[in-house]
Amino acid sequence: MTPDEFCQQRAAASGSSFYYSFLFLPAERRRAITALYAFCREVDDVVDETEDANVARLKLAWWRDEIARAFSGHAQHPVAIALQQYAATFGLESRLLIEVIDGMQMDLDQNRYHDYVGLQLYCHRVAGVVGVLAAGIFGERSAAVSEYSERLGQAFQLTNIIRDVGEDARKGRIYLPLEDLRKFGVQTQEIISCTPSERFVALMRFEAERARELYRQAYALLPERDRRDQRPGLVMAAIYATLLAEIEHDGFKVLTQRVSLTPVRKLWLAWSTWLRGRPPAP
Repeated sequence: MTPDEFCQQRAAASGSSFYYSFLFLPAERRRAITALYAFCREVDDVVDETEDANVARLKLAWWRDEIARAFSGHAQHPVAIALQQYAATFGLESRLLIEVIDGMQMDLDQNRYHDYVGLQLYCHRVAGVVGVLAAGIFGERSAAVSEYSERLGQAFQLTNIIRDVGEDARKGRIYLPLEDLRKFGVQTQEIISCTPSERFVALMRFEAERARELYRQAYALLPERDRRDQRPGLVMAAIYATLLAEIEHDGFKVLTQRVSLTPVRKLWLAWSTWLRGRPPAP
């Protein structure tokens, strides 16, 4: 199995919304973004699937070294070998890949966020930086496109946080800022015990509007001339914004269930957005 085939298998097996945004890209760009996605899955799984936090830290340290090896032409892991192939062509920077690992490290070092500023740093590292890297693969990366993709990545991550509140709580993690919980009178124990309330729904409406504002800001930042190249990001936005709308329509039952879109619906959103080449309504 070649490194590209390994990354393709990794991406396809995940069933992620991101996979659908890759489908219509030219071959080389599709292989490059698939390698980036596979890297994100590898380091994310270190945290999610390693029970011993100290072992997870050692694995993340190995990945830091592996990124250094990749950029000196000596990668060992098939995902790093694939990234090594596309780094120069698409301007992938080692410092940004390391910053993604820094974000994963945050999950080992803290399970609460006191305020939105702290959560923004986390969202920047695990999603905003990935957005910037992806935008460079999709097309030319300007300051405006980088700012757009950073903001869009944060919107995706906040949507994920809203979707996964109950699932994360069962792992001992609460990403919702504690200052927001206090504002709406929600106790952390209510989230840990998955106890819904009108106060919790009001909190989630607040977080959903915050995510929608990030989508609006991102769309406003994307120059008209770059929209065609950046269609994969717009495909992801269509899928994630639709997911957010479904969660809200369902009454924010995220403490006890996980809302998802069917593969057929994701494919339809991907195809229609690709053809339209315009950002979806926030």
